[in-house]
Amino acid sequence: MSSQPRVQASTIDAETSGEDQRVPNRTPAAGTTAPTLERTGAAPHDRRQHPKPEPAREHDDLPLGHKLTILAAVVVPFLGTIAAVVFLWNRLVFAQDIAMLVVGYLLTALGITVGFHRYFTHRSFETKPFIRYALAVLGSAAVQGPVIGWVADHRRHHAHSDEEGDPHSPHVGHGRGLRGALRGLYWAHMGWLFDGSTRGNRRRYASELFEDRGIVAIDRLFVPIVAASLVLPLLIGWAIGGTLTAALTGFVWGGLVRVFFVHHVTWSINSVCHFFGRRRFATDDRSTNVFWLALPSLGESWHHNHHAFPRSAEHGLRWWEIDVSALVIRALERLGLAWNVVRIPPERQKQRLEAVS
Repeated sequence: MSSQPRVQASTIDAETSGEDQRVPNRTPAAGTTAPTLERTGAAPHDRRQHPKPEPAREHDDLPLGHKLTILAAVVVPFLGTIAAVVFLWNRLVFAQDIAMLVVGYLLTALGITVGFHRYFTHRSFETKPFIRYALAVLGSAAVQGPVIGWVADHRRHHAHSDEEGDPHSPHVGHGRGLRGALRGLYWAHMGWLFDGSTRGNRRRYASELFEDRGIVAIDRLFVPIVAASLVLPLLIGWAIGGTLTAALTGFVWGGLVRVFFVHHVTWSINSVCHFFGRRRFATDDRSTNVFWLALPSLGESWHHNHHAFPRSAEHGLRWWEIDVSALVIRALERLGLAWNVVRIPPERQKQRLEAVS
């Protein structure tokens, strides 16, 4: 496995302000447009003065087999959660089941929030290789797709946020009125998963990740990692309880219910946090902060703060904005396992507030 991958300046902009996010600026193939170098600095982006190129259709529609796999990944955890409710009603739940649910949720959700999102997508901090690979494995166990594809989709989201080309905006192309709003929320929450046409191209939006053989290997091992994350709670349940019933409840609670909750909390950032909530910075999208999602999302629901300062390792910018993921990064920093942590000083925040007024 290689050392930390070289990150090109065209991919991640790490200027002195420490808050700009860019996507790869590589020469596009014929018939496509290059990803936008969307700056999110102090001044709001004026689309009339700096028009973005028309977004390209990144991929053809997903093949039927791929759609069925995604459908299974969505439906099976839901059915498992229904089964868990039945088990709970009949008092068929053990202490180890709840422990595996909580621990599994925290570990795999942090794999997404700290790993896939703040580290791999935005390079909000630097870390050692074993932490990098551990985060990639934990994020893969959240069953939200391989790491490189996840990063590419999210970088495309930032390049075209809430406009044509955004993979999961609730505001683009869904019609007006209540029906349009509901269609948009469904699309942003999970409907976009079944459409490959606006997914981020992995080679264009996450090219530097291909330079790390360890990350490429983890990306290719996505299915075995997912399988192991589901089998492990089954084996733990059987080892502790010594019965097939204990193995089954361990699988349901530590596997399926855990995946269900991580899925829908993560997807709520795409839907709820672009539709409801509050805003306070000058951004050219419709992102919002949603306080009641802060704890279950481990700080990701301060989503408007994130769009104002994409490279910030801390999404909760005020003392009362709970951000568990930022606390984890801070702990890694104190242990010497994270460095070059990007934080936004108060004066930079004030400039964005003044831009609104």
